[in-house]
Amino acid sequence: MAGKLKENAVILEQKQIAAGIYSMWLEAKQIAAAARPGQFVSVYSRDKSRMLPRPISLCEIDRARGALRLVYRVAGKGTEEFSGYGPGEVLELLGPLGNGFPLDRCPEGKKAFLIGGGIGIPPMVQLAAELPGEAQAVVGYRDELFLTGELASHGALYLATEDGSAGTKGNVLDCIRENGLEADVIYACGPKPMLRALKAYAAEKNIECWVSMEERMACGIGACLACVCQSKDTDDHSKVNNKRVCKEGPVFLADDVEL
Repeated sequence: MAGKLKENAVILEQKQIAAGIYSMWLEAKQIAAAARPGQFVSVYSRDKSRMLPRPISLCEIDRARGALRLVYRVAGKGTEEFSGYGPGEVLELLGPLGNGFPLDRCPEGKKAFLIGGGIGIPPMVQLAAELPGEAQAVVGYRDELFLTGELASHGALYLATEDGSAGTKGNVLDCIRENGLEADVIYACGPKPMLRALKAYAAEKNIECWVSMEERMACGIGACLACVCQSKDTDDHSKVNNKRVCKEGPVFLADDVEL
C-alpha cells in the first residue's frame, strides 16, 4: 500500500483486559496520522529468530497524541513476546496497512451494524468513533467481555454470549433478531463462520455488507500470496480468482469474496 511507514514505536501502556487479551498503547506519530478505521499494522518481534511480523488490527487511533491502541490475543510465540513488554520499550511497526472500512457507505441519517466476534471486536471501536451515521455495535463473546465501555461510548451496544452470561444467549444474529434491530449497512470482523452467516443474512435482507477478513498473513504487503481469499474477480497480481487480504483487503464487499 502506498504510504506505508516503518516506525519505532514506544510503548506507553500495556495491560491485560481479559483472559489472554492484551491492550497496548504505543506512540507512533507518523502511522497514527495516516491510519484509518479497519487498517492494521505489522509488529516485528525483537527475537531475530522470528523474522515475519505479526499483523494486529487498530483498535483506537489518537491522532492528537500520535498514538495507536492495539488489542490482541496471545496466540503464539510472537504475541506472547509482545505481552511481556512494558512502558518505555520499543517495537518496530509497519503501517498503516490494508484498505480500512468505507465510512462513506453510512452517511449521516443512516444506520449501521458494527458486528464483531472475538478478536474481531477491537476494530469496531475506532469505526464507531468515526462513522458519520448511527453506529449499532453488536458483538459476540464466548464468555468474558472486553471493550464494552469503549463501544458503548460511541453508540448503542448489544451483546451476545455463547454461555448466556451477558446479553443474548447465542450469536450476533440471534442478538439482532431478539432485539428487532435494523440497519442500512453492515460492517463486520470476526471468524469466517460468522462472516458467512452475515453474508447470507445481508443477502436475505438486501443490506450492503462489508467484511474484514481474518487470514494468516506473512509479509503484510501483498508480495508473498500467503493470505489470499477466493474472489469473484481476477486479481491483477496473480491472474487468478483471488485477492490478497493484506493488500486488497482486509475489508471486502461480502458479495465480492467467497466465505
